[in-house]
This record gives sequence, C-alpha cells and structure tokens, in this order.
Amino acid sequence: MSQQQPLISHLLELRTKLLQAVASVLLVFVCLVYWAQDIYHYMATPLLQVLPESGSMIATDVAAPFFAPFKLTLILSFFIAVPYVLYQIWSFVAPGLYKHEKRLVIPLLVSSTLLFYLGIAFAYYIVFPVVFGFFTSVAPEGVNIATDINSYLNFVLKLFFAFGLAFEIPVAVILLCWAGVTTVDDLKAKRPYIVVGAFVIGMLLTPPDIISQTMLAIPMLLLFELGLLAARFYSKKDDEEDEQQPENINH
Repeated sequence: MSQQQPLISHLLELRTKLLQAVASVLLVFVCLVYWAQDIYHYMATPLLQVLPESGSMIATDVAAPFFAPFKLTLILSFFIAVPYVLYQIWSFVAPGLYKHEKRLVIPLLVSSTLLFYLGIAFAYYIVFPVVFGFFTSVAPEGVNIATDINSYLNFVLKLFFAFGLAFEIPVAVILLCWAGVTTVDDLKAKRPYIVVGAFVIGMLLTPPDIISQTMLAIPMLLLFELGLLAARFYSKKDDEEDEQQPENINH
C-alpha cells in the first residue's frame, strides 16, 4: 500500500499539470477567437499578395469559412502557450533530475522554444513568398488559380511543422553528444551523409518542389553546424565530474 501511494500522488500531480497546460491553451484561444477571421487573413497574406487579379481563395465546404479560421486559431493558441506547457512538464520532472541534468534541461527548453518560433517565422516571412510566388508564376496559361482555404491551411501547417522541427537540430545534436550516443568528431566525419540526409528530409517534409526542399535543407545544415559548435561547450563527463567533486572532497 505504501508503494502505491507515491504512484497515485504522482499520477494526481501529472493530471493537475496536464489540466493546467490544457487550460492555458484554452485561455489563449478564448482571448484570440474573436479575431479568428483576421488571423486567417494574416496567414493567407503571403498567397494573396502573389495571386493574379483573376485568382482568389475559395471554400468548397459549406462550413469551411467558419471552421478553417477556428482551427487555425486553436493551433496558434497552442503555439503561444507552448512556454507554459513546457514549464508544466519541467515542474513535473525536475524533482527527479540530477543537478547537472537540470543545468542542461533549462537552457534546452528555452532554446528549443525559441528555435521552434524562429522556424515558423522563417517559413512565413522567407519561404512562403518565394514558394507561392513560384507556384503562381508557373500556372499554365488560361488556368484560374483558386485555392481552397482548408487546403491552404493544411499546406501552411505542414510547412510550419517541418521548419519548426528542423530548427530543433542544434538541440538534438547537443542532446546526442551529451548522452554519449555520438561525438562532435563522429558527426563531423559523417558530414557528407548528413548533407544528403538533409535534402532527403527536405524532400519528405515539404511539398514536391525543389525550392521549398532547398530552403529547408540549407537552414538544417547551418543549424547542424551551430549544434556542433554548441556541443563542444557541454559534456556529460565534465558534468558528472563536477557533480561528484564535492563528494570526493568530503571524503
């Protein structure tokens, strides 16, 4: 019975943290839902700016004009609430971490959040104008461009996820090196394979055009190099020695 009690208390604490995380997302959503139509229009601006005069966005589903902005606002609410959601996760797992692990996790949580936001911003402000401009410019003569709002939303969310995930590469490199799975020198030796892998991932995560694939692969490679530089300044072995040093002094 004594062994079950800590488990139950941990489960209750986990439930509380999850409810607080969900509540934060819903709170942000309630604050934003009034501007759902404006948010969708802002999201559609990169496409609307490059559409020809005869082009437009359409809704092939009766309920799409309502549900598409609603869906986008809900996802945006989650993105905005991510720092608080990560804080709830951190507050739950922190008591079970060693000192050197806490020293690694806090910077990684902050940097991973910022990198994810940076990836989304890169996609919206840099990639979207180029990709949509290319797509609209190669339309055959006589073809009227009319993009469904649901299809557009799914397209941009896929790119947001791809670029947000790709910008987490420095964090992944640091974690792999810190955990002892690999080393900086090993990753440097495998750089040619990583270059090929970056373009393959770009092909899988982006639409089937060379522009968006390249615009994803190149930042991935630059972020990989950044991860290699950062990984040199953090070593698990050094952390463990720092952790054990006070104990040795006491003896």
